[in-house]
Amino acid sequence: MGTGRATVRRVTALAHAALVGTTASGKSALALAMARRDPGIELVSVDSMQVYRGMDIGTAKPTPAERAEVPHHLIDLADPWEDFTAAAFQARFREALAGIEGRGHRALLVGGTGLYLRAVVDDLEIPGRFPDVRAELERDPDTVGLHRRLQGLDAVAAGRMEPTNRRRVLRALEVTVGSGRPFSAYGPGLEAYPPTRFRLVGVELPDDVVLARITARYHDQLAAGFLDEVRRLLGHPRGLSRTARQALGYREMLDHVAGLASLDEALDLAVRRTRRFARRQRSWFRRDPRVTWLGADDPGALVGPLAGELGVA
Repeated sequence: MGTGRATVRRVTALAHAALVGTTASGKSALALAMARRDPGIELVSVDSMQVYRGMDIGTAKPTPAERAEVPHHLIDLADPWEDFTAAAFQARFREALAGIEGRGHRALLVGGTGLYLRAVVDDLEIPGRFPDVRAELERDPDTVGLHRRLQGLDAVAAGRMEPTNRRRVLRALEVTVGSGRPFSAYGPGLEAYPPTRFRLVGVELPDDVVLARITARYHDQLAAGFLDEVRRLLGHPRGLSRTARQALGYREMLDHVAGLASLDEALDLAVRRTRRFARRQRSWFRRDPRVTWLGADDPGALVGPLAGELGVA
């Protein structure tokens, strides 16, 4: 009885947390270091591509040894020919978190997929998909005209986006037309940052350090068999889903394997695309005022400060 009360007090005092930052910023290694210090921590991947089985090297997935040492969740949830959505991730997260809490442990979320993170830490109400409506809308090349249509159906949603942002305009119209419910009725959306029970901590490295780490990681992945992994994926009869094909590095290596680019060209494009993605990640997470930022030139120097933020001995 006494032990149970102590466990409840501990979980209450030490809240669940999320470690965010750009790709190649050392988040995963830092999270693993925290879990090694505190056996009450279980790691939860918040990565939209680590959900795919067989996409291991190119997604920098934790190794089998690391996963055997420390509990990891939300990895290998789907086959690479399947589309996987934020709503599906949210549902699986709720199951994983309930199990972690049932063991008297706490979750440390780690990853750089901003939408997936917001879906779970803010418990967003995520609208469904309406593929027939989406296909019809995509046939119209006039994005500004589509925005005017959205303005007439849901002025609030239209006011939250640029008329030229085709991705956002299409999604808002898809939901509004498909569900018969205004897109804005699904909540304040990503522009609001409400209180959350998760402690949000960010890792920030200088731009030149991130670039060097991105480049080095691609070289390490190629040495580890990244191209063989891509060939296996490409050779499967069911192929890769549209979502999986967009994974950083995979799209470029798929072009190389298909003979559309040399390895050097594919590698250079992958590095440049990943660098641009890292900048977008930084901007996304920087907008969230709830994140406490830890900066250094070397992620290893952040082990102590992060332990302090998370209350890890």
